[in-house]
Amino acid sequence: MRASEGGWQGFCAALGETGGVVKPQIHLALDPSWTQVETQWRSPGSRVGPRYPDVAMFEDMARLAERGLFDMIFFGDGTGIPDTWTGGIADAVTYGVAWPRMDMSPWITAMSRVTSHIGFGLTYASTFMHPFYTARLLNSLDHITNGRMAFNVVTSQRRSDYANYGFDGLVDHGERYERLEEFVDVCRALWDSVEPDAFVWDTTTGMVADPAKIHPINHVGKVFKVKGPLNVMASPQRHPVVLQAGGSPRGTRAAAHVADHVFGLTKSIPAMRKQRDDLDAALRAEGRDPAGVGIIWSIRTIVGETQAEAKALHESLIADVPREAVGVWLSHNTGYDMAQLPPRFSLGELQARIVAANASPVGFVGLLSEKYGDSTEFSRDEFFDHALHAATGYDTALVGDARQVADRLEELFEATGSRGGFMITLSQAAPPRTLENLVDHLVPELQRRGRYRTRYDGKTLRDNLAT
Repeated sequence: MRASEGGWQGFCAALGETGGVVKPQIHLALDPSWTQVETQWRSPGSRVGPRYPDVAMFEDMARLAERGLFDMIFFGDGTGIPDTWTGGIADAVTYGVAWPRMDMSPWITAMSRVTSHIGFGLTYASTFMHPFYTARLLNSLDHITNGRMAFNVVTSQRRSDYANYGFDGLVDHGERYERLEEFVDVCRALWDSVEPDAFVWDTTTGMVADPAKIHPINHVGKVFKVKGPLNVMASPQRHPVVLQAGGSPRGTRAAAHVADHVFGLTKSIPAMRKQRDDLDAALRAEGRDPAGVGIIWSIRTIVGETQAEAKALHESLIADVPREAVGVWLSHNTGYDMAQLPPRFSLGELQARIVAANASPVGFVGLLSEKYGDSTEFSRDEFFDHALHAATGYDTALVGDARQVADRLEELFEATGSRGGFMITLSQAAPPRTLENLVDHLVPELQRRGRYRTRYDGKTLRDNLAT
């Protein structure tokens, strides 16, 4: 950040404790999605309960995250109740695994009305949606938020989602990404189909818009046929920020084609470096400059005023989580019914079963294989113990006081090219102090190190992610 970009106050803060060297800035986003095995709603102070969903809870969260100068609040999504485990939804419903899930677009509208700067990430699956509808919706939300929208485009490997859209089974892994690429290409063509100065509103001539600046796209592709143009005015960002999280080789190629920024899972530093290197190579193959595309690493982050408080919050992640809930989560996210596991099995055998079920060959089982090797055998109990920690983020969580957590974030940031930042996963069911500790303790610590903004400098989410 240059002095002219952030003002003298921001420039001085960027120097911080760096001895006069301006360091690359760490970006932070917040992911409060209802996605994991949840028990924190039972904790004192949680606002999730009989009154859920309470719009005031989301508004308060947005105000607090904006006080912490976060880039955005991100919402993952899914549209089916998990039913892979034992072939039914009973345990998912009983224990609240990956449900309830709402379309967050109306809630984002409410949050945007009580904030001015923080962005919002909205997730839709290109597997099921149509690009014209999605482009029009994102355009409208970008207007409502004054240019603060991001579109997280995903494929789906979850059978319960497919069943709700009339599919008898999963679509092939490669085919899903082909559709995703064409989907985003069509969205971008539609966002460009109305030029920013097309609407003139001339009271003398009566002209509303200049026809020369409105362009049908006449797209005819493998999957979609869309005439266009979009029937609304161009939005503040024109293109909402596009996010994508492909981790497989095919997913990485798709991310390089469509994404402004990429999500990644925090894992070992060598594995994170490899993902960064693989993405950079894929971006160059697309003719894009890797320097402009950050990876936002998803990680559970628990900060306490003291180490003792951080440890207590950490342990609450795995308190009283039923084994059935873990089985629901695993089965839902791998596409394979983990209730069918034999008493003993190797990780390689399990991964082969998952791939045979036509799910993506990445995720929790892949990470275990990286750590222990494909030939390592587990008993069912041993495997579910590991899965409990994965489902809750317990094993990979950063836990400690603000200085300890900032040390680790800096280490990971520098090791992966100092481009992007971190998506802090935080259950909306968690007591409010978990977010307050991030804002009141971690953010000031990063600012003291010259690693974090002291004000929003951009007018749009795209601007803020670029600084």
